[in-house]
Amino acid sequence: MDNNKKIQHSLNDLIEIARDGSEFYTEAASKVDNPELASLFTRMAGHKREILNGLSADVAAIGGEPADSGTMAGSMRKGYANLRAALGNKDYAYVAELEELEDRLLEAFRETIQDDDTPAAAKAAAQKYMPQVQECHDIMRNRKVALKDAH
Repeated sequence: MDNNKKIQHSLNDLIEIARDGSEFYTEAASKVDNPELASLFTRMAGHKREILNGLSADVAAIGGEPADSGTMAGSMRKGYANLRAALGNKDYAYVAELEELEDRLLEAFRETIQDDDTPAAAKAAAQKYMPQVQECHDIMRNRKVALKDAH
């Protein structure tokens, strides 16, 4: 596999997970009752779109085709969150599942950056967004802890 194909593959994995996040946050924002939480979810969806748009531009810049869908795991997680929300505390259910998505995205970025087989250009692209990925992860982790402590 040539270097550009490796870069495309590495970045497309991140794009797919970021797209899962954008879509999931957007859906959750329309389903929670708490307006502050809906606003947070809308903001987080925007962060995910910024990341996937930036990474998509990086893939296109090397002549690659950016991923245009999310992952099967992301679709299953959304379905599980909807079921969980229907059965219990809606706000906590969405926060908990979105926090899991943040864990998944953070881990994918870390793996891309730390993997010796990842091309330097893909590592650089992942590192560019890592502060934002880490910040979003921490926000959702803290929100989950706060909601759990409140109940």
